[in-house]
Amino acid sequence: MRELSLHVVGADHPNRGGGNRRFEILLCVPGEVVTLVPEPRNPVDRNAVMVVSARGVQIGYLTADRAAWIAAMLRSGRAVAAIFQQATPPGAAIRVAFDGAVPVLPRPVVPQSDPEPDFWPDELPPDD
Repeated sequence: MRELSLHVVGADHPNRGGGNRRFEILLCVPGEVVTLVPEPRNPVDRNAVMVVSARGVQIGYLTADRAAWIAAMLRSGRAVAAIFQQATPPGAAIRVAFDGAVPVLPRPVVPQSDPEPDFWPDELPPDD
């Protein structure tokens, strides 16, 4: 596996130095680089991996189930590149690639049953 999407959580918590994570997520553009920062001294989880926007503002953490795996890769010196993918209800999604690969955004998925949910056609005028 050379690439996958990961969830970023904790967007509702304030940053230590101030700053609003949700607001920063709104400023993020799909495809811009984000930085993954291991936090081995984190009092809650020694495997915590902080996610930082291109502007240097924390947007949250990787989920605990993936953080241990990614933290181990980062500690071992394995190359992990990350980009912002999209905002999500719990925070955000990022795209990561490994071993020198460059992450690529996946193609958007449009539901087949309703390709244009905000499209409301005008009524047809009566034939005269």
